[in-house]
Order: sequence, then C-alpha cells, then structure tokens
Amino acid sequence: MSTLTDTPQRYGRISRILHWGMAALFAAQFLSAILHWALPRGNELRELLWSYHTNLGATLFLLVMLRGIWGLMNIPRRPHHTGLAGRLIVTGHVALYALMVAVPAVRLLAAATDTRGFSYFGVQIFSGRETALAWAQAPAEWHGEMGWILALLVVGHIALATLWHGMIKRDGTLKRMVG
Repeated sequence: MSTLTDTPQRYGRISRILHWGMAALFAAQFLSAILHWALPRGNELRELLWSYHTNLGATLFLLVMLRGIWGLMNIPRRPHHTGLAGRLIVTGHVALYALMVAVPAVRLLAAATDTRGFSYFGVQIFSGRETALAWAQAPAEWHGEMGWILALLVVGHIALATLWHGMIKRDGTLKRMVG
C-alpha cells in the first residue's frame, strides 16, 4: 500500500507535507502581518518581512488550491470523524479553506485590476491598468480583516486539535498527522 495517499488509519505523506509546509508558511505570513502592524515604519525587520508578504500569499494560494484538490481526491480514504464532533470538524475545515482561498483571492483580484499590476517573484503576472476598476478594489478592503479572522481560526484549529484529539480523546490523530 502506498504511503503517499491517505488511509482511514493515517494521513499520507503528501497530505502531511502539504499540511506542515503550509503551516510553516502561514506562520511566516502571520508573523509578517503582526510585525507590519506592531513595528514602526522604517524598521528593517518590518520592511524585510513585509516585502515577502505578497509573494508568500500568492504561494499559499497556489498551495491551498493544490491541497484542496488533493484532499478532495483522498476523501474516500481519509480518516473519518463521526457524530456532532465530526460535523463541527468538517465545518471548521470548510471555514478554514474558505478563508484560505478568499483572503488572497480578493488581493489578487485587486492586483489584476489596479494600476500597479502584480509580479510574482519578479515575473509580471498582471500588468497595471490605466485606471483601476473600483468594483474589484472594494473586496480587497476586507483582506486584512479576513486575514486576522483566518489567523484566529488557525489558532482555534491548533488548540482544538491539541485539546480534543491530544488530551480528551487521545485517539492518535496528532500522531497520524505528524507521521
């Protein structure tokens, strides 16, 4: 049996790599946002980390899409959660994925329709427009707020996984996710 795909007993290697790799990138992304907010303008650390925020966000958007597709392909083989707790877990994961898609999507939409355009690690993806499209800029006004809500959901995800699976149920879920 392949160790790459998920099984009812454990998460496969690809799911674990995507999960933990994205966890590390999200930690860096949230750190850049926290320091951008907390440190004064001109602070070298603030500016350095913030300079990666957009490229990191676009990378996370691509990884979320890839992970979503991989997760959907593995649904029949994944470990199952039953009852009310199972429904709450699914609802929480849907909320996480919805925000992991929406937060960068509104910024990418704004970048595609504004005067600056968008470059991904120096490669021009969207050229700047002569005039920005106001209707496409408006959703991006919520990018920061949605990002903080996503951060809270991630903290909740970590806390609930640790408390519920690690301390209450002691069902080995954390062990299966680590590998």
